[in-house]
Amino acid sequence: MAKTKIAVTLDEKIVNEVDQLVSRRAFPSRSRIIEDAVREKLARMARNRLAQECTKLDPRFEKSLAEEGLGEELAEWPEY
Repeated sequence: MAKTKIAVTLDEKIVNEVDQLVSRRAFPSRSRIIEDAVREKLARMARNRLAQECTKLDPRFEKSLAEEGLGEELAEWPEY
């Protein structure tokens, strides 16, 4: 995947923490830790958005869609 350089301004305390992680070899570089952190944040935001959208669903309507067309077969299924 192609990479693009950007400039990021961070609090000095955060930079020190990042540098400590790099010096302990927890990450190979500053860029890598920041890239991983941004990727993780974006993934978390996507999951939260999906969860928010799911709360808008009507469970009864979704169940009726899932059971549509089962007709007589539904009676044959065991109770859970």
